Amino acid sequence: MHMAKKHHWGTLYGIVLVLFSVFVLLDTFVIPRRYADVGDTQNGSSDTQTEESSSHAAVTDTSYDDGNTSITLTTTRYCDTTVYVADITLSSADALKTALAGNSYGKNITATTSFIAESHGAIPAINGDYYGAQNSGYVIRNGTLLRDTAASADQEDLVIGSDGSFSIVKEGDVTAQELLEDGASQVLSFGPGLVENGTISVGAHTEVGKAMTSNPRTAIGEIAPLHYVMVVADGRTQASAGLSLYELAEFMQGLGVTTAYNLDGGGSSTLYFNGKVVNNPTTNGNTISERKVSDIVYIGA
Repeated sequence: MHMAKKHHWGTLYGIVLVLFSVFVLLDTFVIPRRYADVGDTQNGSSDTQTEESSSHAAVTDTSYDDGNTSITLTTTRYCDTTVYVADITLSSADALKTALAGNSYGKNITATTSFIAESHGAIPAINGDYYGAQNSGYVIRNGTLLRDTAASADQEDLVIGSDGSFSIVKEGDVTAQELLEDGASQVLSFGPGLVENGTISVGAHTEVGKAMTSNPRTAIGEIAPLHYVMVVADGRTQASAGLSLYELAEFMQGLGVTTAYNLDGGGSSTLYFNGKVVNNPTTNGNTISERKVSDIVYIGA
């Protein structure tokens, strides 16, 4: 009788442990939690303005020009990899924006880059830093401070000022609040920085975590005031090997950037332009499909 009771409690404990483990996994990776509703709180334009600009734009499969925003899309081969470049010139920094999946800051809130882009009337868009996959790292979006917890002292962030200027900072050197007070409109926490002051700032063997050398990649760079490039490289397929961070930095430098920054890559790497995804997003190389992400960087009309 005593042994049976002991066995009963042991079985019950095992069930509770399994249920708790399942809950932890669901809470970490599945259950959405909204902490704040976030729209285009600073650099926003009305839907009417966006529609008016778009209706007067000259648009082709590889270009967009509405008089204020000029974008040219090119596709090239580099290091056995297909690379897509959106060359962007703006008349105002207000057109450079970010957006969150579901217009919400939180946990496990995701959508495809194309869906978020369409929801915000984006012309071109790329995936962002996937802030939701991390529990720390500064998050400032459209002039709103959403997370002020540093990932590490050496974590490199991209700061986009309200004037559209790019700079790269280490979280150990400045607080998120200080960045906001200094005029940061966007702060993206992934990295590392690829090019600073026109010079490559990563080593030949620098990588993100334990990532493979050749991967799909996403990067953004500033060439001159209000002149930017969004770059996405395909990878993990027979047609496209993918790039190392150093190769990506070399490519960005070749475009003439003064500052360039690495965003989330791998299966997240997606470039959307004029209503469609133009690259070949893949997680494992077997299926071409978009990974759902938590945020995008985009240009609005």
